[in-house]
Amino acid sequence: MRQIILDTETTGIDPRSGHRIIEIGCIEMVNRKLTGNHYHEYINPQRAIEEEAIEVHGITNEYLADKPLFHQVADSFLEFIKGAELVIHNAPFDVGFIDNEFRLLNRGHGKVYDHCTVIDTLVMAREMHPGQRNSLDALCKRYGVDNTGRVLHGALLDSEILADVYLFMTGGQTDLSLGQEGDGAGAGDLTAIRRVDRNRAQLKVIAASSDERRAHELKLDALGEACIWRQP
Repeated sequence: MRQIILDTETTGIDPRSGHRIIEIGCIEMVNRKLTGNHYHEYINPQRAIEEEAIEVHGITNEYLADKPLFHQVADSFLEFIKGAELVIHNAPFDVGFIDNEFRLLNRGHGKVYDHCTVIDTLVMAREMHPGQRNSLDALCKRYGVDNTGRVLHGALLDSEILADVYLFMTGGQTDLSLGQEGDGAGAGDLTAIRRVDRNRAQLKVIAASSDERRAHELKLDALGEACIWRQP
């Protein structure tokens, strides 16, 4: 199974208001193991970034001035994700922006769902932890994923963190290290990504109290001779 952990950063929150993608970060995982292959690009959106967005991701208009336009990276990006299962936190946001970029190109790229299936980890988290906070930061705290280096959002860093969170949410993984032999695409450098301290993610074992054990024995007594838990 080939999965792509994906995140984007944007100029604002709504593509219908003319906002654009400014960063794409993707990390490849095959059979629940990170391969080291990645895709990372900063993109010139040809419009101003809202101040509120800059406060979130720290990417400025000046930094993007010499970066490629989306039409220059669209084909390589689509080639990287095509046929994969995308893992995205709050998928409608990222998918909506990607679909909008493809629509603006008008080159027949179609939509994300024409090429990929999508898992939304926010939907998963709400089902698994109803009534609790399920932001990526909250899930990091819940599963013991170290995100202390995440002062600002960044698409590639957030994709790596989400990969760890997703694996813990779906049963854990013994080998999460990024390989040294994988080929990268775009401007990313995986050697610069902070690694996760997984020793903090050990499950707690909570023993029953003496009162709980007594209550359990009383329940077994009430079941009588038919109680299968006392049969040899």
